[in-house]
Amino acid sequence: MSGVQLRPLLLQLERQSGSLREQVEAAVGAHGTPLRWAITAVQQRPEMPPLLQIEAVVLSDGTSEASDA
Repeated sequence: MSGVQLRPLLLQLERQSGSLREQVEAAVGAHGTPLRWAITAVQQRPEMPPLLQIEAVVLSDGTSEASDA
């Protein structure tokens, strides 16, 4: 597995209707293969969907740009 790296991520995701798990996994999966993730904060906003802070670790081949913490 040469070239594969562990990458920490810190993402912000606006909550949408539907499955929360699917939304988070899609957002994290865009940066590599998710190993783990957690919702670490929720910011409630008046008249807007909540903003979720997600911390994750992914396996990346180094070709995709990730939002590093």
